[in-house]
Formats: sequence, C-alpha cells, structure tokens
Amino acid sequence: MKKKDLIKKIAKLETINDQLVAEIEYLDHLVRQIGFEQGLTTLKSAALEIINEDEIEEPPFAI
Repeated sequence: MKKKDLIKKIAKLETINDQLVAEIEYLDHLVRQIGFEQGLTTLKSAALEIINEDEIEEPPFAI
C-alpha cells in the first residue's frame, strides 16, 4: 500500500474507534443510571452470573 492509502485507512479506523468509544461511554452511562454501580463492569459480571446459573440448573425431566 502507498503511504497515502495507509494514511486514509488510519483516518477511517480512528473515526470508527471514536464512534465505538462514544457508544461504549454512553452505554456505560445508561447502565449506571439504571443501577449498575460500576457501569458496564457490573453489568458484565451480572450477565456472566446469570449465564452460569443457567448452566448449573438441572435440565427439565423428559415427558
């Protein structure tokens, strides 16, 4: 790739990164508003706990 093409690619990736960071920060803000004290960190922990509880439960009896 030429230097010009690489610079364009970097600029595009920086734009995408900025958009993703803004979206994650907004989501973190929303999650804190609904009661997850540490934002996405506690949401992630809660989600993993729910998933693990579902895996531990015994399957229903077959009819």
